[in-house]
Amino acid sequence: MALKLNVPDISCNDCAEIISESVHVVEPDAKVDVNVDAKTVTIESSASEESIKQAIVAAGYTIEGYQ
Repeated sequence: MALKLNVPDISCNDCAEIISESVHVVEPDAKVDVNVDAKTVTIESSASEESIKQAIVAAGYTIEGYQ
């Protein structure tokens, strides 16, 4: 499953690293691409969309359109 999320509070490469690590906790083999300038996260993973979103939110980030 490919998933593209808008994460407005990405501000630097450290943020990108934290988000990547949080997704890899849920799905170690996931392909994660964080675009700091566009504030987007693209993920290819077999994990559910909900579990990925929860991992990113648990790491302290907000996802546009997700509560």
